Amino acid sequence: MIPLTHAERILQGLGITDPKDIDLEAIAWTRGAVVNFRPLDRCEATIIGSKRRAVISVNSRSPLERRRFSLGHELGHWHHHRGQVLFCANRDVGNFANDALNPERQADSFASDLILPNYLVDPRLRKIKRLTLAAARDLADEFSASLTATLFKMTLLNRFPMMIVCHNKTKRRWFESSPMIQPWWKWPSKALDRQTFAADMLFNGDAEQNFPRKMPADAWFDFKGCDRYEVEEQSFLLPDDEILTVLKLPDVAIA
Repeated sequence: MIPLTHAERILQGLGITDPKDIDLEAIAWTRGAVVNFRPLDRCEATIIGSKRRAVISVNSRSPLERRRFSLGHELGHWHHHRGQVLFCANRDVGNFANDALNPERQADSFASDLILPNYLVDPRLRKIKRLTLAAARDLADEFSASLTATLFKMTLLNRFPMMIVCHNKTKRRWFESSPMIQPWWKWPSKALDRQTFAADMLFNGDAEQNFPRKMPADAWFDFKGCDRYEVEEQSFLLPDDEILTVLKLPDVAIA
């Protein structure tokens, strides 16, 4: 059994057993925080607090999933970093490239566990037969979460031999892999190979694939012997000329 995180203990303490009951404004109120939605410039959300009370402002111009994650992020700061002075710029919230010890990454982890709690997500993952973007989107819709945050949670929960990799047009920005994969698959290539479907989408404007497609593994990895294997690849575009790719990796030992 996966131990409950701080955010999950809050949810279970409120008796939440269904995704539709994760009302973040109500949860914030129970934590001593009032939420305002208003237009914000240069940031997604802010929090101002004393020892017991806080006011959280969230950018009303952002999409629903972004607003929810930003609110969860500020609640993470309220839980972990009360009394510290922090400014959350647009690139700080939901930036999976941040180091695990970075306060912004800690706040993101709290938001992830609040919106996509393991004890509700994991039973649903067990019912997914094939790793596809369509299945991930269905899960994201049920929890009112972004597709990126949902895939990140799916990766960490270790139900599939998978990796998610984010690239821009010049380099790999960040990646995450499921704990179950063999160590030689842990490091994808830094540059996006032009033979990949992801490159076709990012550089040539090709449409998103409806299903994962097989690709020689050496398009994504460069360790010795990877050219004897294939991976399944499916990607979708992100803002700011970035792309996120889901890779299903061979669940076999390298000979």
